[in-house]
Formats: sequence, C-alpha cells, structure tokens
Amino acid sequence: MPTTATAARGSSQRRRKTSSSRRDDEAPVIPILARKVREVEAKAQRGKLGPTNRVKFQVIAFLVREERARVKADPEITDAARAELLKRLDGVATILAKTAARDTSLIQLLEVDQATSPVARRMRRDWLLESGAELPPDELIITDNAPAAAPVVPAALAEKQVVPASIEARQMANPFLAPDLTPRPTGDAPRRRLDGWELMGPLYKAFETGAGGSAASMELPPVPEFDRLSPRGLEVMPHQSRFLEAVRQGHRSFLLADEPGLGKTAESVLAASVADAYPLLVVVPNVVKMNWAREVHRWTPHRRATVISGSGADIDAFADVFIVNYEILDRHLSWLSSIGLKGIAVDEAHFIKNLSSQRSQNVLALASRVRQQTRDPLLLALTGTPLINDVEDFDAIWRFLGWTNGEKPGPELMEKLDATGLTPADKAFYPEAREAVISMGIVRRKKKDVAADLPDKLVADLPVELDDEYGRSIRQAERELGARLAAKYRRIIEARGDRGLAPGEIDEDIVRLVAHGELEESKAAGTGSENVFTMVRRIGQAKAHLAADYAVQLQRSVGKVVFFAKHIDVMDAAEAHFKASGLRSVSVRGDQTSTARQAAIDAFNTDPSVGIAVCSLTAAGVGLNMQAASNVVLAELSWTAAEQTQAIDRVHRIGQEEPVTAWRIIAAHTIDTKIAELIDSKEGLAQRALDGLAIEPGSSDSVQLSALMHLLRQALGA
Repeated sequence: MPTTATAARGSSQRRRKTSSSRRDDEAPVIPILARKVREVEAKAQRGKLGPTNRVKFQVIAFLVREERARVKADPEITDAARAELLKRLDGVATILAKTAARDTSLIQLLEVDQATSPVARRMRRDWLLESGAELPPDELIITDNAPAAAPVVPAALAEKQVVPASIEARQMANPFLAPDLTPRPTGDAPRRRLDGWELMGPLYKAFETGAGGSAASMELPPVPEFDRLSPRGLEVMPHQSRFLEAVRQGHRSFLLADEPGLGKTAESVLAASVADAYPLLVVVPNVVKMNWAREVHRWTPHRRATVISGSGADIDAFADVFIVNYEILDRHLSWLSSIGLKGIAVDEAHFIKNLSSQRSQNVLALASRVRQQTRDPLLLALTGTPLINDVEDFDAIWRFLGWTNGEKPGPELMEKLDATGLTPADKAFYPEAREAVISMGIVRRKKKDVAADLPDKLVADLPVELDDEYGRSIRQAERELGARLAAKYRRIIEARGDRGLAPGEIDEDIVRLVAHGELEESKAAGTGSENVFTMVRRIGQAKAHLAADYAVQLQRSVGKVVFFAKHIDVMDAAEAHFKASGLRSVSVRGDQTSTARQAAIDAFNTDPSVGIAVCSLTAAGVGLNMQAASNVVLAELSWTAAEQTQAIDRVHRIGQEEPVTAWRIIAAHTIDTKIAELIDSKEGLAQRALDGLAIEPGSSDSVQLSALMHLLRQALGA
C-alpha cells in the first residue's frame, strides 16, 4: 500500500494521459471524491452512517491527503491550476470535518494514515480506476487478511463468568465432544470475478430499492403429504410444514421474518428436532423465557428444556435446550461455548442490530464458535421486524447467520452473486443480488397470505383534548422548545448569511443540524431538563386518566382489553383507575419474574373475572400470546413503528377469531399528533425491503429527529 510520498512519486502513473487543459483532467479523482463525500454527508445527516459509509468516509479522507500531496508536488501543474485544485480538495475536507463534528466517532478515522482493510483498499482502487488512473499491478490485486480468531469471552467479561456445578458434572460425565468428521474444503478458495468489488453497499441497496420485487421469502418445498412432526393433539399449519421441510432437506440458516403471530417459536422448536440440533441455545428477551420452555415441552415433549436465571444454579445441565435472556448471557459465555452446541436460535433478533452493544457481540461470538465446532449448525434469527430504521439493520443478523462478515459476503453468498454474471455496475445486478440473499434463508410470510381466516386488524386514532392546567403547560413547553430551536437556527443564519434564501424560505440543512444538536443534548441530559423525551413523557402522564377511562368503557362493551403504556407511572395511574372502577386487572412489567409474568398472562387468558391486562410496551410487546382480547389500547406512543406493531400482534395472531382494533390515544394539538404520523410513515421501509411493495420511500430519519425538525419548522412559521 503506497504512502503519500510514494503516491506523489507515482503521479505519472496516476494521471490520465491527455493534453486537455480542463481542470478535471489534471485531478480526475476530485469529482469522484466530491460525489462520494456528499453521499456520506447525506447519510450522516439522517443518523444512518453504517459500516459501509464509515469505510467510505475513511477512504475519502485518505485520498484527499494523497491527492493534495500529489497536486503540490506535480511540476506539470500551473500555479493557478494548483491553487484551484487545492481549493476544491479543501472543500471536500471541510465536508468531512462537518460530518465528523456531527458524528464524533468518525474523528478517529480522519487520523488513520492509510486505508488498511481489504474493503477500504478495494474501494480506493475502484475509485482511482474510475478516474482513469493507471495503477501498478500490486495495487490491482487485493487479498483478504486472514481473520483473527476472536475469543468468545473478552477479557472485560472474564471475571463475570460462572460455571454452574451441574454443568461441571455434565462435562465430567462426557469430557470429550464428539468429533466432527465431515470433510472440509482444503486449499484456498478459487478467485471469483466479484472478489475485487465492494459488495456490502450494493447488497443493502438491493433491499432498500426492493419496490416492485417479490416478497423476501426463499422458495420453500411443498407441504408434505403427511404430518409426522406434530405431537398428539396438535397440528402443524401448512406454512410451518413448508419451512420444516426446508430444514429436513438440509437448509440450516434462516432469518425467520414471518409477521408476528404466525408461530415462529413452534417452527423453531420443531426445526431443532428435525435437524437434531441439540444441545440448542435459545437467546430471548427475558419476558418470553418461560413461554419458550413451554413451547419446547408442548411441541417436542421428548426433549428437556431448562431456563437459565442469574448464576444458573438451578439449571438442568443435561437438558437438550438451554434458554437464556440477553441480559445475563455475558455471565455464561464460557461454559456455553464449551458444551458442543449444535444450534442457536435468537428470538427478537433485531435486539442485536447495534454491533457496538455487548449483547450483540456476545451473540455473534457464540455463533462464530458454534460454526467452528459444528459443520452446518442450525442458526435461526427470529424477528417479525428485522428492519427498524435503516436497511443496514440487516448487518448483525447476516453476520450471526454467517452470510457475511460485515466487510464482504461469505463464500456461499459470494458464489451465488458470482453466478449472476453481473457486477454492481449493472442495473440488473440489484434484483439478482436481493434474490441471492433471500435464497440464503430469508423466510417472510404475511398473515393475510398464510392464514386467510385470520380477522382484520385496524389501528384507530382517538384524539383527546388536554384542556386542564397540566395540558396547557405541556403546550406551552412545546412552544418554548420550538422558540429555543428557532433562536439557534436564526443565530446560525445570521452568522453565515442567508445565501440567497427567498423570503420565508428555510434552510433544511440548518434545520436538521439544529434538531440533531438538540437531540444529542436531550439524550445526554436525560430527565433533568425540558426536552423532547421529557415532553413526550409528560404527555403520556396527562393522557393516562383519559386512556384508562376509555379502556374501562371499552371493556364493559367488548370484554377483555389489553392496555399498553411505556412508563411505569402511567401504568400505575391506569391500574388505580381500573381498581376504583371495580375492574380486576393484571400487570405485565419488566421487573417481574418469569413465573409471575406467565401467571398474569394465564389469568388474563383464562380467568373470566380478569377484564384488563396492563402491559409495558417494551417488556410485554414481544413473544406473548394474549388473544383472549381483540381490543388494544395504546395509551402512549412508541418511538418506532416496529414496537407498536409488536404490541398489537400480541392479540392479532393465529387462533384469534375476532377482528382486532388498536385504539391509539393521541393528545390533540401537541407533538403527539406528529409522532403518530411519523410512526405510520416508518412502516414503508419493511414493506419495500421485505414485502416488495411499491411504496414511496419516506425519510429514514429517526422519529425523534423528525419530530424536532417539525417543531422547529412550526416555530419558524413554515
């Protein structure tokens, strides 16, 4: 990899051979850098700077330094042309600096002397070739670094590790894992036509532009003639049978993205049985640990499941299925990585989308170890909402399944992409690439397609007027926040000049910048000052009595109701109102034990005297079955469409016989109304990427950022 100095010495190789005097002919890479840096800046402004664009940022910074050194040293460039070229490079550098100021984690990338990773070096090479540069042979061929084997247990977690006594007994009873004698490929993988291309960005783009394509579901075998899997008294549904047939035929890695309520848990339990993937590890949110144990017993009664809690002192070490929640997985990495797991199922897999989080790193490290120990392990990522805000939410899930390593596709996916005969330079590559990823094991079925008799689902908004003193104080706080944002906006405009803005026109870049700054300050401040988060919480508190009163009236007319709220104080207020109204309710919260939570759910589903279940939107929004009700009250709004959908689908699931209605209580004339609108607009991402629907793309900004931008525009009179 040449340094800046060697790049300067090789300027005659790097420059297009032409006598033209146009400025781009003297530095043809600059227009490419200008275009690429704008792409990165646009992503950063939306807060969606994923791994691909971070590498792009790094390569731009390196090439700016390299090109500046070349321009300064090239004696064939006139002083006037040199000054112009350096000015244009400074413009690119200025955008890099502004972007790094917006996302401070990028600053360290500015300090790197050269693009060191294979992906970065390929990207640099491709841009230089696009500019017409002639590169030496050693820069044309780029090989991948040998991957370093990362330990499952990082040093920071070593002291937290526990090994239950019963696990020691299991290890002593069978100290040697059964050897895997499956032949493995030898020698280096053959070079493929696409080895030189940066492919992760195009793969994400293939899903981001999925409108008009087919649903993101691999081709599954037909329903078998006989159901040989269901235990007595139960029946596997046709869509589940087709999935299990794929497992029977040897497929072992799946993103099971069926809409919530279609029986993903049962499918996974039976898939482990079909694949004989024992011992199986199941990583789940704490709220559904008990439910998974029940499903294992229900669908595979010949297998034993054990739930890991705390230090694991009470677990059955000789069980077939180990069920652990994300929060305590870090304490059990050591022994879980040594018992010869044959499969891992990750429930609500969107929980691992943040690669910098410890829980994501724990899951990925265990999956990597299992792939090393076992040939073709069963790997299942379960989530009805794999995309929350951005298509790069796929990244961690694809890594878990072994389809990619974050920098490039894995060997199997690379082979499928290579077989298309296309490259990212071809427009036809993108639908073919999407299909290639889907064939790796994405299974996505919608309720309306697989359960024709499932009743409809309706989300109905109920505006309420906050006309008391507390409600008026909330609206006043909103106006004050808008005025504060507007004052920041005007100070920036005054400092830089209006730059030709028409009367009444606003600069959207500055609006975004101000809103982003306010959002970051709000996150840092927490609940200690008036900000968008505390304001939304106050709105929830103000709506609590009105929402609870509506739930009482609803329960008396339609029967059981599920009441969702985000904050504990809103739940407390609702429960007090239900008690005062003579209604018996149960509560499902995050601080309950699994046993207490399941008892509350069972009581709601089976006890006629229990009329309302008061549920935490975050703790009870996944994995639970509450289909005894057909009406849901959403007392507070979520920040994501996925969280709202998950909550409603606790009721709208297979077995439901009544049409389902979710009643959203919305505070009129407040930011609550805008948040509801933004949540609805977010549903288009999954519908484009996963369901292939031709829906107009919306903003990929977070709901919080969009809400603040709305407040600022309102304050500016736009």
